[in-house]
Amino acid sequence: MIEQITHDGKLAAMIISRQYDKPGITFFTPNELSQQVAYMHHPAGKRIEPHVHNPVPRVVQYTQEVLVVRRGRLRVDFYSEQQRYLESRILEAGDVILLVQGGHGFEVLEELEMLEVKQGPYAGEGDKTRFQSSLPSHLDFGPQTA
Repeated sequence: MIEQITHDGKLAAMIISRQYDKPGITFFTPNELSQQVAYMHHPAGKRIEPHVHNPVPRVVQYTQEVLVVRRGRLRVDFYSEQQRYLESRILEAGDVILLVQGGHGFEVLEELEMLEVKQGPYAGEGDKTRFQSSLPSHLDFGPQTA
């Protein structure tokens, strides 16, 4: 389901089939590439802590992310660089978002599958600063039926 296209022994492209499905998080790209592609499949209620990305020595200093929601619903919480909550948006299957700067956190509202693309190499926990969220109490984007 993952096809690597090479030329002269070097990776030229990677194709990720729309049929790919595996629980948890799977990174497809090697750490030395400047873009990282991951597949994520989480159950409803899974929380991903808010975080901001730190400068890491590489050609691109701050990580920018592209999220492609394949299935489910995801709440994206936006934070300032000072880690203050700004606002939230809901993404659904087929939505794509580019996260350029500031902080962000997520809550999976319905079982989720999404692709994430960002600069690498990934520096582990040194790549971001996690912080406690201060979400407004009126946020209620829980599971909904169509």
